[in-house]
Amino acid sequence: MPARLRLALFVTGLIALAAVAGVLLFALGEQTVPGSASFAGATRPPDIPPADFGVRDENGRMLRLADLRGKPVVVTFLYTTCEETCPLTAQQIRIALDDLGHDVPVVAVSVDPRNDTARRARRFAREQSMHDRMRWALGDARKLQRIWRAYGIQPQSANAEHTASTILLDARGRQRVGFAASVLTPEGLAHDIALLEREQRAGAKSGA
Repeated sequence: MPARLRLALFVTGLIALAAVAGVLLFALGEQTVPGSASFAGATRPPDIPPADFGVRDENGRMLRLADLRGKPVVVTFLYTTCEETCPLTAQQIRIALDDLGHDVPVVAVSVDPRNDTARRARRFAREQSMHDRMRWALGDARKLQRIWRAYGIQPQSANAEHTASTILLDARGRQRVGFAASVLTPEGLAHDIALLEREQRAGAKSGA
């Protein structure tokens, strides 16, 4: 089965599991972050190839994932006029970085290119206290479609909400961990970033 098809099926299943997980987390009262050897988020299929892209950010600068290799990268999918899920996601990421004690690259990929202007993207970042901590991937639908497909994302439309996912890439640019918005927590995200950083350091020491 092609990797993209399996990724689409994986994301669909993840959304269903997230609904069940949300009920369980509500019943338990809090999310338990696994031990240091386990990811808090859902691990992605292992054979998805790194998906690079080159688009402009909110300041007109070229944004390439290849330039961010060597450390974990947070990739999330937002739109600037969102009033609930997207601001909450941005805040979860901000708190995770604060808890981690240092920043890692954060890329917010537009899922509503018609309305996600550079001005609105800059305003969103300021309002969420993510100015200089997050870069937007902007462009027309044709350019962004390649990114959406690579990450199994349904964009925002008049008939459907976008796939609210936050994905962690490892130092080699591979998709490793995914969080649906309903189960994303600062503790879980910070934990998984730290785990990928330890993995990267261990690999560097061993020469892998």
